[in-house]
Amino acid sequence: MRRILAALLLVSALGAPPAQAQQRDGPLVVFNAGSLGFPFRELLAAFQRLHPSVQPMQESSGSVEAARKLTELGKIPDIIAVADYGVIAKLLMPAHASWYVTFATNAMVLAYTDRSSGAGEITGENWWRILLRPGVRWGQSDPALDPNGYRSLMVFQLAEAHYRVPGLAGRLRAALLPRYMRPAEAQLTGLLQAGELDYAWSYRSLAETAGLKWVTLPREVDLSDPALAGWYAQARVRLAGSGAGTADSIEFKGEPIVYALTIPTGAPHRELARAFAGFVLSPAGRDILARAGFRVPRTPLFVGTDRIR
Repeated sequence: MRRILAALLLVSALGAPPAQAQQRDGPLVVFNAGSLGFPFRELLAAFQRLHPSVQPMQESSGSVEAARKLTELGKIPDIIAVADYGVIAKLLMPAHASWYVTFATNAMVLAYTDRSSGAGEITGENWWRILLRPGVRWGQSDPALDPNGYRSLMVFQLAEAHYRVPGLAGRLRAALLPRYMRPAEAQLTGLLQAGELDYAWSYRSLAETAGLKWVTLPREVDLSDPALAGWYAQARVRLAGSGAGTADSIEFKGEPIVYALTIPTGAPHRELARAFAGFVLSPAGRDILARAGFRVPRTPLFVGTDRIR
């Protein structure tokens, strides 16, 4: 309850005043997860309509890659929004961020088109059999750079337990050809649309906005249901450390998918970042996210210490 109350206070504190009351101007640099590319483009455009002097600059990439731009390259944005709150908690806090607030949820899906091999027969129960067929081309994002990549591996583990097929996770990992892996899941969309892939692991929101078909997976597998958090936790993926000054490895456990954002402690345009974060959490911002296929919780959850007030 204290975290929910803190989130409500944060929304109020970050909320941008009406355009006629206080105009905003200057650069606004946003790093966002690839699956947030479309809605954050819409959010930035709507924010700029309120504040025409704002100069938005958006960089989309895998969430882990976005975090490492801060930790390893020293590139500090005004806002970073990720597809897994754990990226902020594990990679950015406490050295680069002191808090985060959640703002959306999603579900893992297997995206495809009418031209995909097996498109007329694939279901939420037989998808793994089709992926294991010879000649079926399917891809996922890089687990070292993108949460969708390590969540795909969690899906394999959960599928093995749910369908009660020993060794299934290993068989699926072995069937993925390296040439069909990309840094972020959003980059697989074009390969599907061009017919170079039959299937790609994605999020429901991304498949929906791209006009793709998708396999709706069982709740026990798709990482969407908070009531199944205990079941999801049996899945584990460990990522190798990326270099000097980082942990040897980082473990992510299976959890319901939760998106989060923060303002890094070294953000160069902090007041503008506060205003934009407030807009994302506002009814107008939440409506943009919902129209883009995201599930938007009624109340955001704040974690950490807000040291930017």
